[in-house]
Amino acid sequence: MDDLWVFGYGSLIWRPGFAFLDRQPARLAGYHRALCIHSHVHRGTPQRPGLVFGLDRGGSCVGMAFRVAGAEADAVIAYLRERELVTNVYRETHLPVRLQDGGNVRALAYVVDRGHSQYAGRMTPPEAAAIVRGAHGQSGANVDYVTSALAHITEMGLKDRWLSEVVARL
Repeated sequence: MDDLWVFGYGSLIWRPGFAFLDRQPARLAGYHRALCIHSHVHRGTPQRPGLVFGLDRGGSCVGMAFRVAGAEADAVIAYLRERELVTNVYRETHLPVRLQDGGNVRALAYVVDRGHSQYAGRMTPPEAAAIVRGAHGQSGANVDYVTSALAHITEMGLKDRWLSEVVARL
């Protein structure tokens, strides 16, 4: 069985939760990282939703690509489905990504379903900060998720002005 590549753009960057053989920064064209999903489980509740990242169409996104041994692929996919498809706000797909070393692979990725009721769409930094500030779910405070994401994105040498403005308002 061939190795599986997984593209992480949010918490998967710093907390993949599965064993991997290799990881390296990678760029996905056609989608961008956005706080565009109302979280009803991990970082909020139905009564007080938080915001989590999704891959939304347009632009590009630098994230982390993980290479998983083929023998572990089914177990990793099962784990990711349990983690990412709790409310089916994401669509599971395989997309082409360009690895930092110049190689091209198809990677498993989770793209936001814009037709889902949890899709938050675009918002301003003050709007996003107001939602994030008071939300808390099964995986913890929404503020921790967002600030950790910015820290890890910054560690990768990337800048995200919009996300920096959100964090500055928290």
